[in-house]
Amino acid sequence: MKQIASGSTSKDLLYLDVSKEEGEKTLSLHTSITLFLLSYCESKLFKVILVTASTPSEDDEFFRHLEGMPKDLEVEVLSKSQLPPIISSCCLPALLDKEGKYCHAGLAVVLRYILQWTCEMDPGRNDVAALLGFKKTCLKACAEVSQWTRLCELSIPAAVEDFLKLPAENQTDIPLAILQLEKKLREPVRVHNDDKIRRQKLQQQKEEKKTSSQIREQNQAETGENLHSEDLELGAALSKLSLGTEMPTSTRRPPCVRKVKTTHLPPLEHVFAEGLYFTLTDVVLLPCLHRFLGSLGLKLGSILQKLPLIKRWYLRVQEVPGVQKAAANCGINFIRLPEQGPDEAYEVTNVSSFQEEKQNDTSFIGGPRPTMNKLKENCIQAVFSSHPSPSWTLDWNGLPTAVNPTEGDMSSHRALRKQQQLNNLLSTVIELAKPGNTLVDFCSGGGHVGIVLAYKLPACQVILIENKEESLIRAKKRCDALGLNNVGFIQANLDYFKGSFQVGVALHACGVATDMVIEHCMKANAAFVISPCCYGFIQNTVKCSFPRSQQFMDVLSYKEHMILCRFADQTAVQLTADRRLIGKQCMGLVDLDRAWAAEKNGYSVKIITMEPESCSPKNNMLVGIPNNCR
Repeated sequence: MKQIASGSTSKDLLYLDVSKEEGEKTLSLHTSITLFLLSYCESKLFKVILVTASTPSEDDEFFRHLEGMPKDLEVEVLSKSQLPPIISSCCLPALLDKEGKYCHAGLAVVLRYILQWTCEMDPGRNDVAALLGFKKTCLKACAEVSQWTRLCELSIPAAVEDFLKLPAENQTDIPLAILQLEKKLREPVRVHNDDKIRRQKLQQQKEEKKTSSQIREQNQAETGENLHSEDLELGAALSKLSLGTEMPTSTRRPPCVRKVKTTHLPPLEHVFAEGLYFTLTDVVLLPCLHRFLGSLGLKLGSILQKLPLIKRWYLRVQEVPGVQKAAANCGINFIRLPEQGPDEAYEVTNVSSFQEEKQNDTSFIGGPRPTMNKLKENCIQAVFSSHPSPSWTLDWNGLPTAVNPTEGDMSSHRALRKQQQLNNLLSTVIELAKPGNTLVDFCSGGGHVGIVLAYKLPACQVILIENKEESLIRAKKRCDALGLNNVGFIQANLDYFKGSFQVGVALHACGVATDMVIEHCMKANAAFVISPCCYGFIQNTVKCSFPRSQQFMDVLSYKEHMILCRFADQTAVQLTADRRLIGKQCMGLVDLDRAWAAEKNGYSVKIITMEPESCSPKNNMLVGIPNNCR
């Protein structure tokens, strides 16, 4: 085990967290998951760095003996105080490229990058490619959008770690997140070739019925096993992993199978977490559930009676080629589970639902006008401030091609509107920014805002944060073409960014992303310049609930507020003038709620209409400045 000094390296750097509990250093579950995936992929493509809160010492060799640490992995140690700035601004795990400018942060993003890079360097690894799932979308949706991603990436690891911190006598209740997984495993399996596999299952069931009891007894005597129709699901899953292809099937099935209606076909049972096939989700869950089960001691048998599907999953995942080897390399000894007793009916209760108020709001009257009138009766109306620089514009023709949004496949008309949108945001940000400031372009996409800021403000550091890798790669290519040295790139969900900055900006942040950006800016005491978008996608999430402000909560229910959000999206140019006017008023009211919530937290906020209004149907701009910075 070595200490590492900052400097260039021939490999991407993978930073993993070492937590400290009751004076003992342990690997966090996110770290254990990442190391298990590296072992499964047999990857040597990354330089792995363990990050500790204290100064690393030569006796850190004891990390080798921690469960989850691969025996054949070269690991180095670094203290948090020595991290590169772009890594210290992110939650771990995080990956940094060789140039030290492009960072992947957050568990799902990092794991997906490891898989993609492994497949690129070794195209023959079909088992690794299969982990990305159908259409390579496994855990791609961010946790704020996908409840499944949130459960696997955040909720279950956090729930297990909290459970392990409890004294043994208090480890009695099964964590809610694990109960939610058990419930998920009961749901019908949905796969892209659902009909084909269900007909295979039906045919197998019919063939089993024709088999004489004597033959079945003979098979049992020879193999010790009976034939079960569920073997088809398991066989399909394992054959895909080992051969990269699905189970061979006959080209034409008998009429008794072909003519059966889809609704009468037998359902498919879960083999793995997402259905029939072993995916990245199973890799994430395995270290979590292994640690949970291993902590139960004498309670293991009684707990498993309430988690029969998780027990079956735990046993089946061990049959996947490569899992046993990876586990052995990481010092994971699979638990010998007790024989299955009678399963208990154990329902998941107290699961919060973001839609409960929508169902129970008996006073609700539909449509935007009753809701708007209700607000007006309480002296709440949309208020727009005058634009401080309505005629301000960049000399776009005098800028390098890579700065201009006209680069690429964008039509000239759309490029003009994009320039107009940028003029509005840039005029305000350039006024707010000071030399030495850090500016963050949230939801940056291809970097239209951040790249212009970096070019026009060379004395400022600009960070682009975007969840979509393809968009961020395009942005980096544009920056490389311009030779910009004051730009950093972070591929991550917003939740994984924790850095300090002075100005946050976002052009058309979709739905609750606007509210998340405002939250990030308030935590950093930073000014914000945001153009919201996709009001119709707004809904309660784990982090954000609506209405946002006390003034709106005193008047509107959640459902009434959602009506405002839905009609705020009706501003398209093809709609009638009356409908666009209502849409604009609803946009103003939704953003007024956001502004008042920020003002409660010590901000002065203005809602401004972009100039010209035709630059976008979503032409609102929120400008917030901390009162202690004015």
